[in-house]
Amino acid sequence: MIIKSGRIIDPISKIDEVLDIKIEGEKITAIEKNIDLSKNKGEEVINASGKIVVPGFVDVHVHFRDPGQTYKEDLETGSQAAVAGGFTTVVQMANTSPKIDDREKIIEHYKKARELPLKVFTVSALTRNFGDLELVDMEENFKAGAIAFTDDGIPNRNSKLIIDAMNRAKKLNTIISFHEEDPNLIEQNGINHSEVSESLNIYGSPSIAETSFVARDVAMAIYTGAKVSIQHLSTGTGVELVKFGKSMGGNIFAEVTPHHIALNDDAVLKYGTLAKMNPPLRSEKDRKKIIEGIKEGTIEIIATDHAPHSAEEKEKELTKAPSGIIGLETSFSICYENLVLTEEISLMKLIELMSTNPARIYGLEGGEIAKDKIADITIIDLNSEYKITKFKSKSSNSPFKDRILKGEVLYTISEGKVVYQK
Repeated sequence: MIIKSGRIIDPISKIDEVLDIKIEGEKITAIEKNIDLSKNKGEEVINASGKIVVPGFVDVHVHFRDPGQTYKEDLETGSQAAVAGGFTTVVQMANTSPKIDDREKIIEHYKKARELPLKVFTVSALTRNFGDLELVDMEENFKAGAIAFTDDGIPNRNSKLIIDAMNRAKKLNTIISFHEEDPNLIEQNGINHSEVSESLNIYGSPSIAETSFVARDVAMAIYTGAKVSIQHLSTGTGVELVKFGKSMGGNIFAEVTPHHIALNDDAVLKYGTLAKMNPPLRSEKDRKKIIEGIKEGTIEIIATDHAPHSAEEKEKELTKAPSGIIGLETSFSICYENLVLTEEISLMKLIELMSTNPARIYGLEGGEIAKDKIADITIIDLNSEYKITKFKSKSSNSPFKDRILKGEVLYTISEGKVVYQK
């Protein structure tokens, strides 16, 4: 395959130039100006003139609900949503039914994932059945293929257990990621405690529910030296705490979602349950502070927290509907519109956040376009305006449905194969 005349953007080499790419098998074999097609007869040619060519996106935080809740999503439909969004690697969370908390379940995941059009890794639960009482066999689960450990969705409250987990993770050179919300401080989850919640006669979830746990885990990360990721950061104070932890030598990283970049808690008034998620959308001040955190490098990963739910579940009243929205198919456009077109960051920086950094931090292949590297590539038309009326996902719980978006994924190439074409 030859990709002709695309604007290659690669955060590692800092290339931002119109070039051709030659792919043989799973690898990139040449990156040159004007590869001679007459010497490469029979090759599939993709004309990328006027388009950007970037490393395939890497999402380290998705929920594919498989096994146990496949009426919402499964590995196949989640994968189709992912490649339509330009992703070539994703990492499934462990809050399936049953939880992915032992070697056998991890092995079973990879058996099912073999034939998928992209790489779908899995984390391991941190504690048995998310019980927060007993650590999983971290060593065995890591050997079986778990690339990280987390009880995402269920905050860990057992401080002694967390210290033990961090010490074991450090020996394994693996990462633990934390969902930071203290349930004892929350009356109704998914809605920020603010003037918006008060107007709805709901107390909601105050920002201290997040920041108190972030402060604890940052302190523990500094103390142990473990590699720690703060998931879906939503508060300005949380950003400052992560920044402090980094300054103190902590091996600390932070994720943010596209929806926390694009929306504040006013969205609940407009979209109802489609704007309900954990952690909730916060104030405009928090949203701006998150963007500052991205710009200064405190936040290094954009991850969707793709969380499918059925229409029937999301049609319940606000306090009873489940939290979460889907995000794989809209991720690039939402970030491009709210970060690049607003001149907050460069396009190169956005690709770093969506591809290079998550691959590097989680030790995954990909995240760069270079000779002899894996051919995981996404081709995007920045000028194309489009609207998603029907998602590839089984679910459609998104406030961005039917909205005109800019920056359309045209091709996703995974390990040298076209797995999505618009």
